Amino acid sequence: MAEEPKVESAGEREHGWEREVLTRLAYAGLVEQRRARRWSIFFRFVGLGIFALIVLRVLSLGIGHIADAEGPHTAVVRLEGVIAPGTQADAAVVGRGLRAAFKAKGTEGVVLYINSPGGSPVQADEINREMLRLRKAYPKIPLYAVCSDVCASGGYYAAVGARDIYVNPASIVGSIGVRMDGFGFVDAMKKLGVTRRLMTAGEHKAGLDPFEPVKPEEKAHLQKLLDQVHTQFIDAVKRGRGKRLANDPTLFSGYFWTGEEARRLGLADGFGSVRYVARSVIKAPRVVDYTPRRDLFERFSQGLGTSVANALLTLQEKLSFGLQ
Repeated sequence: MAEEPKVESAGEREHGWEREVLTRLAYAGLVEQRRARRWSIFFRFVGLGIFALIVLRVLSLGIGHIADAEGPHTAVVRLEGVIAPGTQADAAVVGRGLRAAFKAKGTEGVVLYINSPGGSPVQADEINREMLRLRKAYPKIPLYAVCSDVCASGGYYAAVGARDIYVNPASIVGSIGVRMDGFGFVDAMKKLGVTRRLMTAGEHKAGLDPFEPVKPEEKAHLQKLLDQVHTQFIDAVKRGRGKRLANDPTLFSGYFWTGEEARRLGLADGFGSVRYVARSVIKAPRVVDYTPRRDLFERFSQGLGTSVANALLTLQEKLSFGLQ
């Protein structure tokens, strides 16, 4: 016998509608609670980050920042590494440190500590000229250069802006010359059967292309540029060293020498470290470092900025998935 279909009463239909509404409201409330919880976590994280930044800022006031030092002292600025824009040996960075050193109260003398193989001739020239300018602006404050392991090429270009240069007998000093590097793959291209396709507007726009033979006129043009920069380098050395330079034909050949030989050639004035110059030459043994550096706050904030950005992206993804 077939079972009769169940007929839903009006009361049951009414209660079913209410249950459906309550279910939807409960689900909506649950979604809203999850959303609120995520935003609460986010704002707590941001608040904690801001608090940490404030604490680090307070702590970093005495780290990496040089206030006017009390009492007589020798001011030191470091020029280390390859001289190039955007590095610690950037002319802007070194110049900022030198200016702070000369302006500080109690500075009896300034030492530019150099440990550099060279780099950009433009940056080296700017450092040299800033040194000469500061020496003229502060005639009572002597400026010395102290060369460590290497003081070559652009490093020495900067050094000659000082009144005197001190080295270690084993230092590498000199390399008064200019170079331009490159590679040629012409024969390799022929062996591989590869053809170079290059289009330019300007006859010499692709000069010294490594995949094309060197054109004599382009080589001559670049050699002229190198010679001009070399002449500028030589002029800076002569301006800084004057009659102290020995009459040696290899002086501007690009050779480099030990500190002992550099002193004989007139490229250096004596042997000594920063401490020696501060104690025995400037007569102010207390040394204060004015080298500009990113402080603890700046280093932390940069790292925190990356972390916050990643956290925001993660939170955005979670929120998007939760609302779908």
